Amino acid sequence: MLDCKIVGGTVIDGTGMPRARQDVGIMDGRVVSLGVVDDDAREIVDATGLVVAPGFVDSHTHHDAQILWDPTASPSPFHGVTTVIGGNCGFTIAPLGPERDARPAAVDYLLPMLARVEGMSIDALRAGPSWDWTSFGDYLARIVGRTAVNAGFLVGHSALRRVVMGEAAVGEAADDEQIASMCRLLAESIAGGGLGFSSSLAATHHDGDGNPVPSRFAQPAELLALAAVLCDKPGTFVGLNPGITPFGDDDIALITEMALAAARPLTWNALPIESNRPDVLASARHLAQYAASRGATVVAQVIPDPRLFYLSFANGFLLDSLPGWAKFFAIAPDERMSALRDGDERARLREGAANPPDVLRRFFGWETMTLASTTAREHAALTGCTLGDIARQWGHDIFDVFFDLVLAGGIDTSFTPKPSGDDDESWRMRAEAWRDPRMVIGASDAGAHLDNASSFTYTTSLLGRAVRERQLLTLEEAVHQITDAPARLCGIGARGRIALGYHADVLVFDEERIAPGPIQLRADLPGGARRLYADAIGIHHVLVNGTEIVRDGAFTGALPGHVLRPH
Repeated sequence: MLDCKIVGGTVIDGTGMPRARQDVGIMDGRVVSLGVVDDDAREIVDATGLVVAPGFVDSHTHHDAQILWDPTASPSPFHGVTTVIGGNCGFTIAPLGPERDARPAAVDYLLPMLARVEGMSIDALRAGPSWDWTSFGDYLARIVGRTAVNAGFLVGHSALRRVVMGEAAVGEAADDEQIASMCRLLAESIAGGGLGFSSSLAATHHDGDGNPVPSRFAQPAELLALAAVLCDKPGTFVGLNPGITPFGDDDIALITEMALAAARPLTWNALPIESNRPDVLASARHLAQYAASRGATVVAQVIPDPRLFYLSFANGFLLDSLPGWAKFFAIAPDERMSALRDGDERARLREGAANPPDVLRRFFGWETMTLASTTAREHAALTGCTLGDIARQWGHDIFDVFFDLVLAGGIDTSFTPKPSGDDDESWRMRAEAWRDPRMVIGASDAGAHLDNASSFTYTTSLLGRAVRERQLLTLEEAVHQITDAPARLCGIGARGRIALGYHADVLVFDEERIAPGPIQLRADLPGGARRLYADAIGIHHVLVNGTEIVRDGAFTGALPGHVLRPH
């Protein structure tokens, strides 16, 4: 007798091949029969009129901390995600190094760094995890048998650097002995279950003190040595955030050399596609072509849609990249409003706001930036209005309007830059990129930027907006891009397809309805911290390793997920 069979549905198997009417038989967590399945089963899922597809594989998340207090990694499974890969951008919560004063030495640095650079609530980070592990394997042991989804994690460069170099990790180049120690620690962490190595060179990444994160001080020799640790470790890969594109020749050479040193795929995050910036896409293609000519595999993670960001003086997201603003956001949150009332500080911030970096200028069109939320009752009617309209209504300077709205509404007052890349040509360019085997859809950042980005809905957004509404891809092509393609890239075996012998990570959905639900703000994190959240529309069942974890928009309570390790 089968454990489960899914009957009456249309299977899209993840390979990109045309759909077929098939039943799916499941036993011991794997697919054991396809076609007409007559065997009895303990559980039957009726998929009549629905699509049966592999569970989605999210290759760029930051669920490292959340999964310790939320084994569902919500809301990702509601959007069809059955496998998450964390530890990206060089930011991990393991290894933490040896204990000092009954506490792993790196915790006091890494915790505020994560809060700052990845937009995680410091209160949730303090109240959620226990922070008492030391090694990478010890961290993974905390989640074995305790997750609804499959979860794997890269080993982060900034954690490695902090454990080995201590305070010198920020501001100093590593010497040969320190590089060797980092390499040994990385090898130990991969032996403990790490899926590979991740790092960040992005100029937007700052720690809790407002300084560049540790990985940004690494010299090329350090990056290449760490990448080379992977060369004899099958099933691993390199994840890199190289910073803002387009790339220079030195960037292209370094990324290619890292991939060659690792002898493994290198995937980089993230590639935005906008019609007014064709040089960015051209640069990504040039990098992939150059790497391939050298025998390396370099794959871009393409942002699948125009992203809506929520900026506030609480999270500092993007704002801390304005000239002179990083140090402002190093001030304790409860002191920022006082600083904003200081005339000299306000003038300094105004100067930085008027001169955003060229690579981020598109986010700081102050005239079109919108007031998204405020607790000030007198300004409630202004929600949804642009700063330009408010400035004209009040007869004030636009930066005074910005600062005064924050002072009136408090530190959580939020603003949204006008999304770029929502024109037809940008969408056409995205579809062209999605079909390029050197690119994969990803960059969700689920588990991070909790109060300033809602990109965790990328899977349902892709299938609803790009496939059904714009008809830029077939459903078969889109499913392949978020199942089999990322699974193969990340070396995840026997997942990402509905095929005999594969793990039964399966979802059942209505292709005529699938879409993300409305974005809302919820205070459901440890310590009462808030995050952006959205349910999904049109997803009926989500199975992980043959066990249903989501049924009609609700979690079942089952925790069948596996911790993924190199194979």
